[in-house]
Amino acid sequence: MISIPAFITRHVLIALLLGGFAGILFVLFLIEFDHVTGSEEFCTGCHSMELVAEPYRDSAHYNPASGVRASCGDCHVSEGVFAATWDHILGGKDLWAQLFGPDYDDPAINALHTPDAAFAARRWFQKNDSATCRRCHVQDAINGSRANTLLIHQQETQGKSCIDCHYNLVHRRVPDEKTFKRDKWNRMIEQEFNLASGKADELLQH
Repeated sequence: MISIPAFITRHVLIALLLGGFAGILFVLFLIEFDHVTGSEEFCTGCHSMELVAEPYRDSAHYNPASGVRASCGDCHVSEGVFAATWDHILGGKDLWAQLFGPDYDDPAINALHTPDAAFAARRWFQKNDSATCRRCHVQDAINGSRANTLLIHQQETQGKSCIDCHYNLVHRRVPDEKTFKRDKWNRMIEQEFNLASGKADELLQH
């Protein structure tokens, strides 16, 4: 007969059961929290993010031939409940910037700051070896319309991450960070939104 240690009393067992039940509820809460906060409906709750979503809805990730639609969280949130929760916690800085930073709801200001957001996102993808891309895309099974697409992905991708070659697929097109020219971008935004010359530089100072 197995003897139960004296310190395991009825109160200890009840505490363990309640703690285990609370832990299960907490994990279930995190799963639902990550699901909701990774959805397009949640992400576009701010007008500034609706501006970001407009080109996304014209992209192949939103309207693929396969009918498999990638939502915001599919691309921008890591897999796994705890990793996803951590990403959402870190994403709190974006909410802080929305509340206390520049007026990102203004389309011109939003466009002026888009390169910084794009570069930060690309660095995140590189740091994680484009793990969220690989969640849907199997590198050894990529057969594109161009000749040798599969061979290229099998033989010419050593030391590379998906984002190194594949960017500007979903959101507003932004040049590579190495070739990006802020002055040229500012002048383009001024022309697009009919701003006075030099106004873009002034807006970035606020």
